[in-house]
Amino acid sequence: MLWRVRATLPERPGALAALAAECGAAGVNILGVQVFPGIEAVTDELVLSTPDAWTAADLVDLVGRAGAESVIAAPCTEAALTDQPTRYVQAARAVLETPASFPEVVAALLDADVLPVGDSQDVMEMTVGAVQVQIRRDAPFTATEHARGSAMADLVNDVLGREQHHPHHPAFVLSDNRRMGAGSSPAYHVEGRSAVASIEGVRVGLATLREAGPDLPDVLPVDLEVDPAWQRRGIGTRLLSDAARLANGLGAEAILLTTRSDNQAVMPMVMAAGMRGRIRMAGDALTVRIAVRDLRPLPVAQP
Repeated sequence: MLWRVRATLPERPGALAALAAECGAAGVNILGVQVFPGIEAVTDELVLSTPDAWTAADLVDLVGRAGAESVIAAPCTEAALTDQPTRYVQAARAVLETPASFPEVVAALLDADVLPVGDSQDVMEMTVGAVQVQIRRDAPFTATEHARGSAMADLVNDVLGREQHHPHHPAFVLSDNRRMGAGSSPAYHVEGRSAVASIEGVRVGLATLREAGPDLPDVLPVDLEVDPAWQRRGIGTRLLSDAARLANGLGAEAILLTTRSDNQAVMPMVMAAGMRGRIRMAGDALTVRIAVRDLRPLPVAQP
């Protein structure tokens, strides 16, 4: 059976050798080692092979006898034996292809989760533009892993920066619809719980606030849609901003935007709107929670 074990060893000569000796005496095979250096202690991550009857508690006891502290053991698969530089290259390629996949990619890279699993998990927070991305896991993140996470976030910032300066690479595929009033500027107004954009009297964009759910009574989901023929013109950014201000006027704490995980326009749109958001990815869905309490309220249109 394969296990991933993370432990803190004292920074002294022979510490890892003592651990190897304990494993050898118990018939446990060390298949992989990754070292995260520190000043007074070193965090080691090992992939161990044990007989099928072994439990996580057995491994914690074994590694503890070698002088290790903060030992965490969990079953793993052969994927844990993948070469680490190869994993990071593959992760970088995935982020370059789909920047919005960053939360899921970096979580997998650091053996973490995007969504909370328990109350005692350690949290790593990274910033992409104005978007805060959080990942978490039971084992504390090391300084080396924080640096790696920041480097991956910088990569996303670079990619999104290039997208903003190269509009000939659109995040949306434009439709063949006729571009009505190509020289006209959009007009924006509020209809009930919706922020509306129109061109020459024709509606081209809409952001509608739905009712809050029982689990998040202070968070209003928002449905945002822009005619494909009018995307990449800042309409979505303006509508998102107006919807956020409208939500503030309704007494909400935040809005929640949900879209496909492969929608590359979401992060640039939130960044361009200048608002603080937290992005999460789960399966095929990407959600962004944007705080609205510090925004200037937008009056709600009266029926």
